[in-house]
Amino acid sequence: QVQLVESGGGLVQAGGSLRLSCAASARTLTPVGMGWFRQAPEKDREFVASINWSGASTYYADSVKGRFTISRENFKNTVHLQMNSLKPEDTDVYYCAARRTAESSISQYDYHYWGQGTQVTVSS
Repeated sequence: QVQLVESGGGLVQAGGSLRLSCAASARTLTPVGMGWFRQAPEKDREFVASINWSGASTYYADSVKGRFTISRENFKNTVHLQMNSLKPEDTDVYYCAARRTAESSISQYDYHYWGQGTQVTVSS
């Protein structure tokens, strides 16, 4: 069983930056693929970024490519999402997810564990 806890959300002005972190309770995050998703009220959960267990393979949604960076520190059981040049449309609840394979996925249905979410609000 893996428990995930997100942190780092908050309120920021457009053009600003935030760094989200996801800490896992399991002894190790390897070999698990990790992802970040986001969801607004009454909307479907949306893929943001994913990373495989080694960190060598990453994927991004087109809407965040070039602005967001996903990374991981397996020795700390932590995954990060660095968000730069934030826009009001990035306002959402952001969720960290883990799956029981080394590879990541852009589909929420491939993930087995989820965090409780952290709110990100970008003001214009």
